[in-house]
Amino acid sequence: MDKIIDFLLLTEPNTRYVVLGSILLGASSAIVGCFTFLQKRALVGDAVAHSVLPGVCGAFLVAGTKNPLFLIVGAFVSGWLSIICMNLITRYSKLKEDTAVALILSVFFGFGVMLLTYIQQSGNASQSGLESFLFGKAAALVGSDVWVFGGLAALMLLLVGLFYKEFIIVIFHKNFAQTIGLPIVAIEILLTTLTVLAVVVGIQSVGVVLMAAMLVTPAAAARFWTDKLHKMLFIAASFGALAAIGGAFVSYIQTQMPTGPWIVLVASAIAMFSFFFAPNKGIVARRRRQYLYKKQILEENILKAIYHDIERSKTKKTISSLEDIGLQRHFKPILLKNTLQKLTRKQFIEKTQNGWQLTEKGNIKAKRLVKLHRLWELYLTEFVRLAPDHVHEAAEALEHILTPEIEAQLEARLKYPQKDPHDRDIPY
Repeated sequence: MDKIIDFLLLTEPNTRYVVLGSILLGASSAIVGCFTFLQKRALVGDAVAHSVLPGVCGAFLVAGTKNPLFLIVGAFVSGWLSIICMNLITRYSKLKEDTAVALILSVFFGFGVMLLTYIQQSGNASQSGLESFLFGKAAALVGSDVWVFGGLAALMLLLVGLFYKEFIIVIFHKNFAQTIGLPIVAIEILLTTLTVLAVVVGIQSVGVVLMAAMLVTPAAAARFWTDKLHKMLFIAASFGALAAIGGAFVSYIQTQMPTGPWIVLVASAIAMFSFFFAPNKGIVARRRRQYLYKKQILEENILKAIYHDIERSKTKKTISSLEDIGLQRHFKPILLKNTLQKLTRKQFIEKTQNGWQLTEKGNIKAKRLVKLHRLWELYLTEFVRLAPDHVHEAAEALEHILTPEIEAQLEARLKYPQKDPHDRDIPY
């Protein structure tokens, strides 16, 4: 409990550096990752993350020190070089982008591991801890690192704010951007630069192997919660920061646990929760909507069955038995019985001695369903030129989802017809 309180109060300087640094890395990477995610270039971020390793090792060999500024410059140059190589491969060869990404990732990462091995065997005393760039070591962040990463994070947020509208147009409306004369190439280069910067900022925390997860995972999770880009950026940044705090907390409580991998695990847990339980797009919400929609269709089909039975018998209210309804569409007896009870509770039907009858409310609903079905059949025969015996299935599917606006348009287009293609009355 004392360790939890110490962590929450950030009493230790090293804890402050780790938490603040991780939050900056998580939030800034998530914001840039939203644009990468929406461009459908998540694999490019993964390739860049792996490609910065030779730049880090090269910068160390040139400078002879682990100064974060030198390492960041080397990583940035290497990341940019990998993107240039990918573009050259896709432009001047028949290879597609996914193949180019796989080639560049493996070549650059392999070259980086080779340089790292050479440095470790060189006997240079300053190389200690350089291997942490593979999987990250957020616990090793110090005050100078936080200032450097904070400055880069602020630069990324500033660029996103300044060019927000241009980014939106290029990502979602590229043809329109060309029409109004936006410098598309320059904007795409800026977006690529932001991706490289995000990777460079995050490698010391989660490492080159796991950095792609920090770019894509918060953005993918945020996409399940909203359709608005500005909200998505805020949610993704919040998820990235929350993952950073969670990973730092686990690492602080359990001293043998690495911070970087735990940041990625917490981000993955947030993403899994979003995939399943997001209110509109989550799997559970979608399954629930499908279940409710099936129930609605069943209820409406039973109302139609009762209406058709009444229509055939030329009576106004009563039908004979449960079997008469069930035989029309081969309803399962248990589902039929339960749905009839629900329709009774909703006051669409009421039970009589001989069977069921539609209430006034149920009669209005059943009439509208039958009207929509027959209007759509007539529309398909007159305007789409389908044979009358080929239109039932389409009308059966669409009658449940046609809106009042479409209903009014159908009536006006067909000039308020009285008969459907099968010479049955269209009830109004």
